Amino acid sequence: MTALTLSTSAAPGLRADAIVIGVAKGAGGPSVAPGAEAVDKAYDGRLAGVLETLGASGAEGEVTKLPAPAGFKTPVVVAVGLGAEPEKDAGFDAEALRRAAGAAARALAGAKKAAFALPLAEAADAGVVAEGVLLGAYSFDAYKESAKDAKGARAKGNGKAPLAEAALLGGKPRDKAYKAAVERAAAVAEELNRARDLVNTPPNDLNPEAFAAVAQTAAKEHGIKVQVLDEKALTKGGYGGILGVGAGSASGPRLVKLSYTSPKAKKSLAFVGKGITYDSGGISLKPAGHNETMKCDMAGAAAVFAAVVAAARLGLEVNVTGWLALAENMPSGSATRPGDVLRMYSGKTVEVLNTDAEGRLVLADALWAASQDKPDAIIDVATLTGAMMLALGSRTYGVMANDDAFRTAVYEAAEEVGEPAWPMPLPEHLRKGMDSPTADIANMGERMGGGLVAGLFLREFVGEGITWAHLDIAGPAFNEGGPFGYTPKGGTGTAVRTLVRVAELAAAGELG
Repeated sequence: MTALTLSTSAAPGLRADAIVIGVAKGAGGPSVAPGAEAVDKAYDGRLAGVLETLGASGAEGEVTKLPAPAGFKTPVVVAVGLGAEPEKDAGFDAEALRRAAGAAARALAGAKKAAFALPLAEAADAGVVAEGVLLGAYSFDAYKESAKDAKGARAKGNGKAPLAEAALLGGKPRDKAYKAAVERAAAVAEELNRARDLVNTPPNDLNPEAFAAVAQTAAKEHGIKVQVLDEKALTKGGYGGILGVGAGSASGPRLVKLSYTSPKAKKSLAFVGKGITYDSGGISLKPAGHNETMKCDMAGAAAVFAAVVAAARLGLEVNVTGWLALAENMPSGSATRPGDVLRMYSGKTVEVLNTDAEGRLVLADALWAASQDKPDAIIDVATLTGAMMLALGSRTYGVMANDDAFRTAVYEAAEEVGEPAWPMPLPEHLRKGMDSPTADIANMGERMGGGLVAGLFLREFVGEGITWAHLDIAGPAFNEGGPFGYTPKGGTGTAVRTLVRVAELAAAGELG
């Protein structure tokens, strides 16, 4: 991962491959943002005009490169757009800074060192910029042999390595608040990037057993207690949902429990993640054109895993348990059929009307298991429904809950960390559509409002009196388009930062 330093060095004398400055979009054209005063001075105060001549407007994510002025030891200036110029005495929006830093880091792939002279009004800004740099510099090339030399290192001329080092100018290396902000950013970004790696890993290399092994290794490294239930243990325990989904695969399912505990904790949280390492749809096979990205159907479990490890690395004063419901949904002679009835871990029976509505089945078992510990709140994360993508698009996830105040708190946490989300209802009239003449409930209901129907199904498996929220991240979990801001093509790590922020709020006694 890109190395980060806080630097008090003056921009002209710093040796680096490039210096990054911010440009805002003003009413009369682009304006140079705070932090770049020394650079602007070297252009005799005409930098904004030069950038405008080059076509720069200051629009968010816009990147413009130009030769550094005389006397600078960096050869290139990279001007990155911050969006609309803030009102007088107001600072730049945190997400605008984060995205600008990410866009610049992506543009500097192949560079050994870059200096970031973006606006740092306070320690929090340093953390935001650091996070943007680390997330924007991400790349996944483990399977690209053309990008390696004979010793396994990145070969020159065959793909560009991520930016190696970033110095944050205007940072205060001896200030505890600045250091803490950057250290937090590094821990969260590193774990989020680990989640991205998991999502991007091909399903032939990441089946449930392999995912569980990754979790075990990380747990041992960070002092997290881990328990893995294999097919035998799941059968003995009566986890019919997870077993039913995994029945058609040669790779057996797993339920992984990760437990981080703090001696100073006063609150406990449970995070539950859908971990379908590949989703063919099962007997209800997905149509052609819908299978190619289904390695991402374990993004919820990846987010939960990363969030628990991040909580441990940050030493948060809250107990956090992560549940990874892992299975591969495949068609075969042993696969669950439409019309089958599964007896879930809770004891309820479910008529399976569609085997491609499998995520709710594995989550149901994991939610009931998490409920047995009686945490203060449960949040599940899942790439659950195409209906949520139709409702909210590809960059926003839906938030449902059995408590309006908690739903609002989770939504606000998501917005605070820059993860677009939207509160969604759980209309009671949709529950009737899941009535089954054969079982306690069916795994399908009305087609319209399918994302809400899925949320209502999950609610049935949350323990009585436990506050719960459901994050349907089907849209933003996997970016099939081009990279933007600090978001790469492929796995995005969506929901990791929301979960970490919720854990921080719970530790501080501020969670609604």
